[in-house]
Amino acid sequence: MNLELNGKRALVTGGSRGIGKAIARALAHEGVDVALLARGTDALMVAAAEIATETGRKVVGVCADTTSDTQVRMAVADAVQQLGGTIDILVNAAAEPAGFAGPPKLGDITSDFFHAEMNTKVMGYIRCAREVAPGMQAHGWGRIVNISGLAARQTGSAVGSIRNVAVAALTKNMADELGPFGINVTVVHPGLTRTERTVPLVQARALAQGITPQEVEAQMASGNSINVLLDASDVAHVVVFLCSPKSRAVHGDVIAAGGGAPRSIHY
Repeated sequence: MNLELNGKRALVTGGSRGIGKAIARALAHEGVDVALLARGTDALMVAAAEIATETGRKVVGVCADTTSDTQVRMAVADAVQQLGGTIDILVNAAAEPAGFAGPPKLGDITSDFFHAEMNTKVMGYIRCAREVAPGMQAHGWGRIVNISGLAARQTGSAVGSIRNVAVAALTKNMADELGPFGINVTVVHPGLTRTERTVPLVQARALAQGITPQEVEAQMASGNSINVLLDASDVAHVVVFLCSPKSRAVHGDVIAAGGGAPRSIHY
């Protein structure tokens, strides 16, 4: 299938590693020029150079903390200048990952922790969308994909659930506002996903439980219906379709990309 993405320009936040980096790579393979946005300059530039060499596309890094209005504004302007035109696609993936440390219990949730999580994953997404939306509106086309997570559909982390539900609510509101301008907005809920952080996590759990890393991975894979520990690239393939003109029928909705949550029915 021709996804009609060749020559588009994308901004991927959280693009220096993990799911964000996998999405940036997949977009570049489809002919998209990509700006990666992240806080760490060194990792950002290494990732940009790696993807550019692999795909032959223009891939640049713009350094910013998405909790800052000023830094986001400057980074988006920098991305537009370096890519040579308006951003067509925004993928919001800049957030602290869940699932690698035990979440705080009710009595341990501090105001600072709560507000930091919401400022990064919810307000940070708003900041980035706010900067790219006018250009998309002017051109009558755009795609915004917000990466959230399946904690929106299950208990275990109160703040994790709250921030992910908030991203879904934000997405629907943005979709209704921006849809008339040709801008599709969707949200993707990854489940437990293999990234660069997985290897040390698996090794630590194997050591703690006295079992092999392979057994730990099997435990992790048993959390979905296909019994496979999904890779960041699996999520990226879903996102790339949502970034394409072919995805017009999907708007304002949630796409789960976690291999199927057992026993749950969503309709």
